[in-house]
Amino acid sequence: MPELINIRDLPTSVSERRVVVVGAGPAAHRFVTALRGRGDRSDVVVLGEESVAPYDRVNLAKHWDPDHDLSLTNVGMWNERTHLVTNAWVNSIDPERKSVHVNGETELAYDELVLATGSAATMPPLPGNDLAGVYVYRTVNDVDRMRANVEALSSARGPEKPPQAVVIGGGLLGLEAAGGLVKYGFETHLVHSRDWLMSSQLDEGGGRTLNRAIEQRGIELHLGQRPSAVLPAAADPSTVGGVAVGEDLIEADLVVWAIGITPRDELARDAGLETAPNGGVPIDTACRTATPGIWAIGEVASFDGTCVGLVAPANAMAEVVAAQLTGGDDEFTEIDDATKLKLHGLDVASFGDSLSRKSGTLDVVMSDPVEGVYQKLVLSDDARTLLGGVFVGDAEPYASLRALLGRQLPGAPKAYLSGGGDVPDAEMPDDLVACSCNNVTVHEIKQAVGQGCHDLASVKKCSKAGTQCGSCVGLVGKIMTKEMEGAGLEISKRLCEHFELSRPELFEAIRLSRLTSFTQVIEKIGTGRGCDICKPVVANILATAFHEHVLDGGRDGLQDTNDRALANMQKDGTYSVVPRIPGGEITPEKLAVIAQVAKEFNLYTKITGAQRIDLLGARLEQLPQIWQRLIDAGMESGQAYGKSLRAVKSCVGSAWCRYGVQDSVGMAVHLENRYRGLRSPHKLKIGVSGCARECAEARGKDVGVIATDKGWNVYVGGNGGFTPRHAELLVSDVDDRMLVKVIDRFFMYYIRSAERLQRTAPWVESLEGGMDHLREVILEDSLGICDELESAMGDLVADYRDEWAETLNDPVKLARFTPFINDPQATDETIVQVPERGQVRPATAGERVMISVPTIGIGA
Repeated sequence: MPELINIRDLPTSVSERRVVVVGAGPAAHRFVTALRGRGDRSDVVVLGEESVAPYDRVNLAKHWDPDHDLSLTNVGMWNERTHLVTNAWVNSIDPERKSVHVNGETELAYDELVLATGSAATMPPLPGNDLAGVYVYRTVNDVDRMRANVEALSSARGPEKPPQAVVIGGGLLGLEAAGGLVKYGFETHLVHSRDWLMSSQLDEGGGRTLNRAIEQRGIELHLGQRPSAVLPAAADPSTVGGVAVGEDLIEADLVVWAIGITPRDELARDAGLETAPNGGVPIDTACRTATPGIWAIGEVASFDGTCVGLVAPANAMAEVVAAQLTGGDDEFTEIDDATKLKLHGLDVASFGDSLSRKSGTLDVVMSDPVEGVYQKLVLSDDARTLLGGVFVGDAEPYASLRALLGRQLPGAPKAYLSGGGDVPDAEMPDDLVACSCNNVTVHEIKQAVGQGCHDLASVKKCSKAGTQCGSCVGLVGKIMTKEMEGAGLEISKRLCEHFELSRPELFEAIRLSRLTSFTQVIEKIGTGRGCDICKPVVANILATAFHEHVLDGGRDGLQDTNDRALANMQKDGTYSVVPRIPGGEITPEKLAVIAQVAKEFNLYTKITGAQRIDLLGARLEQLPQIWQRLIDAGMESGQAYGKSLRAVKSCVGSAWCRYGVQDSVGMAVHLENRYRGLRSPHKLKIGVSGCARECAEARGKDVGVIATDKGWNVYVGGNGGFTPRHAELLVSDVDDRMLVKVIDRFFMYYIRSAERLQRTAPWVESLEGGMDHLREVILEDSLGICDELESAMGDLVADYRDEWAETLNDPVKLARFTPFINDPQATDETIVQVPERGQVRPATAGERVMISVPTIGIGA
């Protein structure tokens, strides 16, 4: 294959000119792509020190999963005119001879030289930094080396204590490194020199909100401090044993430095090129250096005295140089320093003047410490022009607002913050940059739609929008949808880039073809290896269509965290246990068992809004023990973790209430027992009220049942959440038998025809004909499928098996509930709890007690 070649095998003849790129990171990849995209015929040679092709360093955190492919290049990129040389160390540059020396043996001439050498992870000259077990976090090789140590460390420490890691640096890379180590079972400490994390991007309000969120993940913070030394282990002085921080010594089996970057400008300096006082190679607006024929892009380039380690400015510089080399006059005029934290389950983003440095700015702030949400918009003094923003805990508005930077907001600022109201659906100007990583405008996305790209995957491929950091994908989808609606085009409902079918079409294809595994589905219907969108959908469909355990048949790897653990993960890394209490009816004996379990396992207890009891704070390895006790007492999983029936809420009904006209409790118990375990596109809730006073709030549920003196009224398509919607009347005054038939048909029709993660409320609205259509299908059998829908539901009801009861009887399933793979007997003792209102809650790092350690070496 011509993709990767040896430096000595490069062609000696050059067709027009040779462009040599030193460095093979994302900036180099973007430059080559842009140059070829402009039709340039130059011979291009890319010299990279690493052994792999250019990869997406922005998403380095995803490489903790070794199967995740970060590659940026395709097979056809490297050819007879575009050469990638890996393991190529450039020893020197000779500007007079216009050549570079590679691997100490080859002189390579150039006509144009592009410096894309990037940066190195900064590591201060502290004692002990040369010990084994001290790493930096910068490349895939760094992550590979750390991951390779994990299993050995987990085994070596024994069951009594997990391995410990210290991450130094509380910026983007430091947080990503800490998150990866926690995932692998490390007791993780994070040291940061400022009082709040991401202090270069977040103001104090946002930073302190992030502090709490990180502490709740079990990471202990040491803020406002710097390490003074890395210490050897007493048992083996060649390996790391701990870190000295202020007056404390933190025991450590692994130390990771992530305090920033240092531009790789040594080649330029040695060659006599001008370098900036703070590092880097100065460039002008054309990205030229002061030396003719040499350009600089990415993290090594110093613009206005600043080097930036972000993808958007690196891409912009690459595009400018490609334009300049092909006769264009593009210029690089400003640095886009927007950032987004890549840490699973935690939304953090900032852009523009996030720290309100400019004089006369106004801050509009929404802060909810209880929910862990902080949002701030920085505006001009007339409160109209957007200058910046900070988002912690909920960054949904980030993509749309980032695109509006420097422009007037089309509506009230508070409308763009959580709970602030409806965001104005204003027309976006064509020159608005929707994807800053790739500098793609609204006009270019509209052009892609006009050229026949009528789904998100093809729009991304055609325009390159959303293909780098991915934070703008939601905005790109909105622009695409609005443009297609304006043109009268049918909007594609394909599930993702791996499946051309919509979720309803995929459901039918799997059901009719009897495909029972994801491998069969992807081979017969899809392409590629699947993604985070399609895998859980297929798992959900398989569980519904064939009534099998959600973790059997390889489906465990398709599920999200909650379904894999059969429990909801909480902020602090513990899990919740929610036994089913049908209709809210429970015996004193079962209540006593729940109380005993809560006391024995020191769990926080709360009555939920669905009339169940939530037991919070269980560690992963405790879940089987807890469920064994509950199941022995006659209880079963409430499936609070699944896209399934959650609960059926009821009032006390005619049995107790003087206004009740029907037995709402009995009906609620019957319905919950009938539909328990039912997997669906989204969660389902039912309410049963014994009279029109509506004490069970039935019209706020997916299915609401309200008693009348003649039977039951059935309402469907209601839900709470971000967009509350009352359920609408489907049928009136039905008896018990017909009530069940109607709900059977409604649920099965919804399960088969709804889109991914579509609640019943938007599903009903999306139906052509809305409620009228639904009445025709459900009540009049206009499609001739009512018998089939009832039969399918009957099969599901007959095949119901409690997921936790099956798990407890299966050693393979039980093996998942161990905190450390190499030590099944180990327990996760990193969760610390403190008293509050007579119970316990997760402790913050400041409330934990540090165990002092010896001052000379760290214990054997």
